[in-house]
Amino acid sequence: MAQPQTDAFDRLNDRHFTAIAQVIETRVGIKLPKTKQTMVEGRLRKRVRALGLADLTAYGDLLFKKDGLNAELVHLIDCVTTNKTDFFREPSHFEFLRDVAVPQLARRRGERQLNLKIWSAACSTGAEAYTAAMVLQDLVNAGTPLRFSILGTDISTEVVRDARAAIYPRDFVAPVPAAMQQRYLMRARNPRDTVVRITPELRRTVHFERLNLMDESYPFDRDVDVIFCRNVLIYFDKPTQLAVISRLASHLRPGGYLMLGHSESMAGSGIDGLNSVAPTIYQASQAGQAAGRRTAA
Repeated sequence: MAQPQTDAFDRLNDRHFTAIAQVIETRVGIKLPKTKQTMVEGRLRKRVRALGLADLTAYGDLLFKKDGLNAELVHLIDCVTTNKTDFFREPSHFEFLRDVAVPQLARRRGERQLNLKIWSAACSTGAEAYTAAMVLQDLVNAGTPLRFSILGTDISTEVVRDARAAIYPRDFVAPVPAAMQQRYLMRARNPRDTVVRITPELRRTVHFERLNLMDESYPFDRDVDVIFCRNVLIYFDKPTQLAVISRLASHLRPGGYLMLGHSESMAGSGIDGLNSVAPTIYQASQAGQAAGRRTAA
């Protein structure tokens, strides 16, 4: 096996970095300016070691000289994409889900039992999806006539795998209220073990799939009640943001809700069929599904 160089000397050449940046922007929609090169290099070194390559130059050659890009693309995306997430991140959205969205949807549908579909787009390791599941299961436990299913999607195969496993460090679940930790988290028998796992009952309400938001269409239901797409649009340019939101909105049933990150408060503006109902929260027109951008490209 080739011996890797030390990090100080192991760098991508300009040609390889530019080519990688172009691939990521084209396939994922994320821009990687020159200022991100050191970050990219740091993340790719682990992959270099896994492949037994000598250095980052050899990795670049594998991608672009040896026609290895197609086989390596999923791993490249896993390495360079950011997967920041937390339980109960931006908690006002979960309060809205509990106190506004569920009661309004129940009244509007007039069903004896509300069947709710939730989609956590760009779900990372699953904290957002499982947070929603905890909130909704608490409503069920309190007697609300409700059934729900949650879909989590992300472009990274690695984080989708972690989300399915539903195992987290104890300090990572600190934002989960103590009572919910008692109900929905399992601790290892060994007190020295520093991880917890989501209970099987809650895991059964959530499933995860890989999805690239840059795809021209999404192979999922078009009667979703609530879509979370938070803190990923900031990595896209404005035309890409509008295209992604329009595609997501087409999957909302009339009266359904789209929740964006607080740093993306204006991203939903200009989408026909979406009405702002609270900061960073939009509702699909009740006359029909959100139709997309007013001036479609």
